[in-house]
Amino acid sequence: MTGLIWRNSHYLLALVSGLFLVFASVTGAILAFEPMSQINTDYKSVDLAQVSLSTTITALQEKYDEVLELEVTPDDYLVADVFTFEGESRQIFIDPLTGNELGLVKPQSPFFSFITNLHRSLFLKGLGRAFVGIVSFLLFLIAVSGVFLSAQRQGGFKKWFSPVKEKEFNQRYHVRLSRWMIIPIALIAITGVYLSTEKFDLLPDAKIKHNYDEIATHRTAPDSLENIFETTSLAELRKLSFPFSADEEDYFELALKDRELLVHQYSGAVISEVSYPFVILASRWSLKWHTGQGSLLWSVILLLASLSIVFFLYSGLSIAFKRKKKSKQIVSNFTADEAEIIILVGSETRNTYRFAHAFFRELESAGKRVFIADLNEYTTYGQAKTLVVFTATYGDGEAPSNARLFERLIHEVSPLNPMIFAVIGFGSKDYPKFCQFGIKADALLHGHHDFSPILPLHKINEQSETEYAAWIKAWNKSQNMNLRTSLKPNKKADVKFQNFEVINRTPLNSDDNVLIQVCPQQKGKFESGDLLQVLAPDTTKTRAYSIAKVDGDVLLSVKKHVFGKCSPYLCNLKKGDLLKAYVEKNSSFRYPKDAPAVWLIANGTGIAPFLGMIQNTDSSQQLRLFWGGRTAASFNLYSEILEKAQAEHNLHSFDMAFSRDVTGNYVQDLIRKEAEQLIDLLENRGVIMICGSLKMQDGVLEVIAEFLRENSNSTLEAYLSNGQILTDCY
Repeated sequence: MTGLIWRNSHYLLALVSGLFLVFASVTGAILAFEPMSQINTDYKSVDLAQVSLSTTITALQEKYDEVLELEVTPDDYLVADVFTFEGESRQIFIDPLTGNELGLVKPQSPFFSFITNLHRSLFLKGLGRAFVGIVSFLLFLIAVSGVFLSAQRQGGFKKWFSPVKEKEFNQRYHVRLSRWMIIPIALIAITGVYLSTEKFDLLPDAKIKHNYDEIATHRTAPDSLENIFETTSLAELRKLSFPFSADEEDYFELALKDRELLVHQYSGAVISEVSYPFVILASRWSLKWHTGQGSLLWSVILLLASLSIVFFLYSGLSIAFKRKKKSKQIVSNFTADEAEIIILVGSETRNTYRFAHAFFRELESAGKRVFIADLNEYTTYGQAKTLVVFTATYGDGEAPSNARLFERLIHEVSPLNPMIFAVIGFGSKDYPKFCQFGIKADALLHGHHDFSPILPLHKINEQSETEYAAWIKAWNKSQNMNLRTSLKPNKKADVKFQNFEVINRTPLNSDDNVLIQVCPQQKGKFESGDLLQVLAPDTTKTRAYSIAKVDGDVLLSVKKHVFGKCSPYLCNLKKGDLLKAYVEKNSSFRYPKDAPAVWLIANGTGIAPFLGMIQNTDSSQQLRLFWGGRTAASFNLYSEILEKAQAEHNLHSFDMAFSRDVTGNYVQDLIRKEAEQLIDLLENRGVIMICGSLKMQDGVLEVIAEFLRENSNSTLEAYLSNGQILTDCY
């Protein structure tokens, strides 16, 4: 619940203060340019730490008729208010050693003056300043809640700077920028609050008070100005006010960095010395950190921080609105107690709802009584016999915010009827704890005596529609149903179809399989293992085919299905024909070039991506191929490519199994003979890649799991999660 509180607080604070924060951030960004514009190296002639006050005072008194004030600016320029011998009053930048004029002090430009007043009070005077203070405090709370949310997403404060693996632009840079800008933004907020409280006299009284009753009179020769002036450098000075008259009780007022002194104008003796209270020092530092005065680097940081606030508001509210839009509840025709199938969803970004809603619609179309809700809403169900869980994972393997109560509820609430269940986990293999909460939810249900599984846990990487379609196929088989995938188009995916020209096509082999080589008419980046989404004539839905990259072209291995719509079209193409398609990146199925050894396991046309990977591999890797087909004749379609790869030492060995031969072997039978080598492969950072039918995949994974149970301390799930076992099956 703590994470949910932080999230809601973060969102509500941004929503309430968002408009003014944009306004304040834009004006703050403009004001950050003012300190940059004031930098002028011509006004810095020497190191102030090397010059004493007495040196500069003596030079000024020789150069000008009267000196009223001497001040060191935040940029370490020396400014003097003087009267010339001609009676002219001037405020000038001076050379500390000679007293020579370096330039005139100009007032703040009308533009920056206008922006400053706008930034401070919106021209509403006291009311505006109060409003500014309140919004600054809200910004501080937003920053604090953002820190905890970022830490939670990254898996704790120790992983604060671990790589950000979000794919969506707003989410990725919302997290990435916040890690660097959180401290400057917090400082802007805190100093803004402090300066506002100072204007309303809400701080303790911090006026400097000298006790004149205890000040003794001194009278010595008027040229004796050594002592404090001789031992104090200009680097320690803030301001020096000269006496207005020759009266011995009219003193030098010397303001240093940490204290203020009264100095007798004749003897040079320190008459009174008062250290600045913390309130004054804090006010001074707040002004410096809030405005960037005196530091070009900090001014640039403030500029970036101000602009980042605008981006955070945009990206944060965009994420929240998208989440809200995606989580719109489908209105069911049945209540939770009337439904026979319950769908529970766990999702932080609400992307998982797209799949859950599609499944919900298909079940309703099939005449089922269905109810859908968040995992946090798990309860007893009057008539339900089936539970289907769609859940993503948040942060470092944690539950999404709308699923955090599920673990407690599953122990406290028992269903009224025994239920069968299936869990679909969503995540990204870029994260070490891929689908971790899906694994946990599946284990919780497995451990409950009122639940029994109907399908093994199915994990979907990067919202893969292909992997979801594979799960629908498994569901249909287990439940004797005929549901479609029926996913609504993902508006985020802006796909562009292009024409691919057929440059080569083999005849159909005995299994009705064919190799088709096509060339994209517009060059683009793609890799073996990516998907070619083909749009057949008179159809509206694409069909995905795993591809091989061969000499810059796309190579497909296609099986002709008599009643299919796309495969007959592809198998009838001739050289020179054009097909309409686009390449979909499949980053979770890339050849691991840094692995010492790789096993490629496929059956049927699932060998397609491996044909390209084999040609582009490093011969130093130990590469083995296991392939299953119907008969020995089935292999002829691929034999030339594989034999050439083996001759060139790209492929070290390949093993084949033929299901329709006398032996009746399958790919998993080949793997079963390699127990010792397989364990050695995985324990030494080797990788297994599987492509082909789901039935083959399940058989191979079952064999691997069996080997690991008998010969290893690790598990199949561990190797699937860390990317040592990669699958792309259908």
